[in-house]
Amino acid sequence: MASNGETLPPREAMEFDVVIVGAGPAGLAAAIRLKQRAEALGQEISVVVVEKGSEVGAHILSGAVIDPIGLNRLIPDWKEKGAPVETAVEVDRFLYLGPAGEIRLPNFVMPPLMNNHGNYIVSLGALCQWLGEQATELGVEIYPGFAATEMLFDRDKGGAVVGIATGDMGVTREGEPGPNFTRGMELRGKYTFLAEGARGSLSKQLIAKEKLDKGRIQKYGIGIKELWEVPADKHQPGLVQHSFGWPLDNRTGGGSFLYHYGKNLVSVGFVVHLNYENPYLSPYEEFQRFKTHPTIAEMLEGGKRIAYGARAITEGGWQAIPDLVVPGVALLGCSAGFMNVPRIKGSHNAILSGIAAADAAADAIVAGRSHDKLDAYEAEVRSGDIARDLKRVRNAKPLWSRLGTVAGIALGGIDMWLNTLIPGVGLGYTLGHGKTDAQSLKPASKYKPITYPRPDGVLTFDRLTNVSFSATNHEEDQPVHLRLKDPRVPVQVNLPEFAEPAQRYCPAGVYEIVTDGDGRARFQINAQNCVHCKTCDIKDPSQNITWVCPEGGGGPNYAGM
Repeated sequence: MASNGETLPPREAMEFDVVIVGAGPAGLAAAIRLKQRAEALGQEISVVVVEKGSEVGAHILSGAVIDPIGLNRLIPDWKEKGAPVETAVEVDRFLYLGPAGEIRLPNFVMPPLMNNHGNYIVSLGALCQWLGEQATELGVEIYPGFAATEMLFDRDKGGAVVGIATGDMGVTREGEPGPNFTRGMELRGKYTFLAEGARGSLSKQLIAKEKLDKGRIQKYGIGIKELWEVPADKHQPGLVQHSFGWPLDNRTGGGSFLYHYGKNLVSVGFVVHLNYENPYLSPYEEFQRFKTHPTIAEMLEGGKRIAYGARAITEGGWQAIPDLVVPGVALLGCSAGFMNVPRIKGSHNAILSGIAAADAAADAIVAGRSHDKLDAYEAEVRSGDIARDLKRVRNAKPLWSRLGTVAGIALGGIDMWLNTLIPGVGLGYTLGHGKTDAQSLKPASKYKPITYPRPDGVLTFDRLTNVSFSATNHEEDQPVHLRLKDPRVPVQVNLPEFAEPAQRYCPAGVYEIVTDGDGRARFQINAQNCVHCKTCDIKDPSQNITWVCPEGGGGPNYAGM
């Protein structure tokens, strides 16, 4: 029903065996594997993938150095098929940065699992586009530009999930059907896979509704990235460089990456763990400051930034993974939190989770089942390659949080070394996460405002200029997709207590405190700037902001990211 009380027309419905939300590595791997299994079994399995981005890959943002284990298993002849996976890692560096210099950590002291040799530097967006092509050739239906906004439950099936509904198109800012209004569609399936990425909106709802995270706390970071084109004499194909330290202090977790690949391309990025305490800290400004370090600036000298983006990443690890299945639905990839934090890698586990979920669903469909729990998928995740990958690094994030950067990384490294010698054991215990990232922020009265350098427009840039390099676009006459539970909270609670940190943690300048003509402070939301990173949904200390899907096709259009 529309807000004016008029009854909306019914939605058209389409039936499939499996409905997948999200055309990232996990969702596309699941779609491909389902069709592979169907062919092997001589049985038709219909699969649809809905993607809120304008095209496959439009909302994909990652470093990215990929471990090919998942791709090898999914498409063993990916090289012959022309996958855009070409730059093998040649040089692997780990640096500790000080204000003006650096210390290179010898590779031999690093736990073996941190070794990147055998991995590849890629554009994950380009890889997803290629995976989409493989899926389409196998008969998968992919609908980009359609946002899944609602899960469908069936009381007659014990409340099982029976599919999703896409959002209505052409709704005005006031919530009324506009002149180009089009009703969303229902996509119904025997099984539904949520592969939305970190802090997916439907995944968040499902986890809360079914209490899938009972006794567990998910943790997040924000990853901010620029893609640079550098002069040929500066380019070192196959170089992977990670660093920690400056400009962050010892109590603020995070680090950086620089990856040289392709034709004179360098991915330069910065990750800040969202459990930081200082409300005056700006992850975006820390990233800009990082690029002024002599070691980093020298690499980028003479180059130009050609793209920009930001994305939340899951960092909770093994002990934060929620229950993965309820009747009719499964959580895949970063919707479940399969990222390996020390390695800064999640796409391999995303693909592996897609394979495992597809195998469980294919077996169930062949057996004549539907809308039940895919327990075989959960069992595989809890005991297979994903478990082995995440268990051995499970204490890295908690140690970093408790002991600070230097001591945390040192003890975490010892734990990972012991896990190499005694797999799955390490220090012999599993540390938990004490509180959510929203709860970690401390009152502004305990800190002084941080004065960040002004951008020079050559090496460093202001947020709004950089947002233009993300090709972000939203239809202006649509409901604001950043919802406030209580519109009074930003000014009456967050501003006096935390100096309203949304002004600083958002990497796209979405949130502002502005002063009206009468001198009153007002919270302004510039929703058209949003790059869909979800940081506000995670970090707001009052948990007053909810990110919901805007109209399908809106948001960033990351090219080559």
